[in-house]
Amino acid sequence: MTASTDLTPLAEAVECEFMHSYESRTPAPAYTDLGIATTRIGGGVALAMRNDPSGGYWNKALGFGTTEPFTVQVLDRVLDFYRDQGVHQAVLQLVPSVLPVGFDEVAAARGLEPGSAWVKLAARPDDVAARQTRLRVGPVPVAEAQRWADVLLAGFGMPSGGLTTMLASTVDAPAWRPYAGWDGDDLVAGGNLFLHGEAASLNAAATAPGHRRLGAQSALIAARARAAAEAGCRWLFAETGKPAPGQQNPSLNNMRRAGLVPLYERRNWIWRSAS
Repeated sequence: MTASTDLTPLAEAVECEFMHSYESRTPAPAYTDLGIATTRIGGGVALAMRNDPSGGYWNKALGFGTTEPFTVQVLDRVLDFYRDQGVHQAVLQLVPSVLPVGFDEVAAARGLEPGSAWVKLAARPDDVAARQTRLRVGPVPVAEAQRWADVLLAGFGMPSGGLTTMLASTVDAPAWRPYAGWDGDDLVAGGNLFLHGEAASLNAAATAPGHRRLGAQSALIAARARAAAEAGCRWLFAETGKPAPGQQNPSLNNMRRAGLVPLYERRNWIWRSAS
């Protein structure tokens, strides 16, 4: 990676596609029960989950401004999509460099408020450090797809059910490489990997409370980096929350120790309907 390498379009594209894949390919009847709808607008995607049991995480729009300009007109189409779907709150994840002039005023007039920031990171897969753990780490077999999905959801404080079906459906799917960590026969940690051309993205990583601080996530990062390299990917990306001043984000720390380098920070803009 060099200072002149602009990886923003690639980083945004792979995240855009894995989020779209999660929701758009959710099997029925969970797709209908969750109230999922997806659309592509202005080079990005808008994802709606009207009955989101997580409280709103899966209502998300991202990927804008890298293949075509992010304009006020694109923004209005995104917000109209959420209104049409009966969604009352959504998050727009926008790279600061793509925002049009005067965006703060435009956002305020439409009910958008700046929220937390996320850090986007990158590395070449072969540069990710190998890590050891006493847990057994490997690909998730289809027979344990639901258990794996529930471990991830619990780690993020999300309920099982329709979301279990959504996540579990990525096991054995062509673009996905789900990994887990086992303590004996007990699946206690997991993470996912999405492949998109020359890019791969780490996502959805969590460890059961009783098995944290055993190096599970560092080992899972390394295992998924190897899988990305074996798939021919040239870049590995990830994103996680920026910690508040004086605080730590263990996920960010794990990624940096593994060799992933921060690229940029991206703001979460929160939209709430007026009604």
